Amino acid sequence: MPPIIRASDIGSYLYCRRAWWYRKQGVESQNQSELAGGTAIHLQHGRRVMAAGLLQIAGYILLLAATTMLVVELTRRLFQ
Repeated sequence: MPPIIRASDIGSYLYCRRAWWYRKQGVESQNQSELAGGTAIHLQHGRRVMAAGLLQIAGYILLLAATTMLVVELTRRLFQ
């Protein structure tokens, strides 16, 4: 059975063939603290992106509610 090639392997190979080869050989990177820092930054960024998306959804919901209330009020005044 041929080995499974993952998309992340292809990306790693295209980014840096030497780093990909080292990883396949089981050699750990010597800059573990930098890698951990980068991971933390990516997690923080992901949380911010998710929060921005949720705020955007909340904004659309509030806009829809305000528009609905306006239509109801104008309709009520029109038929009074």
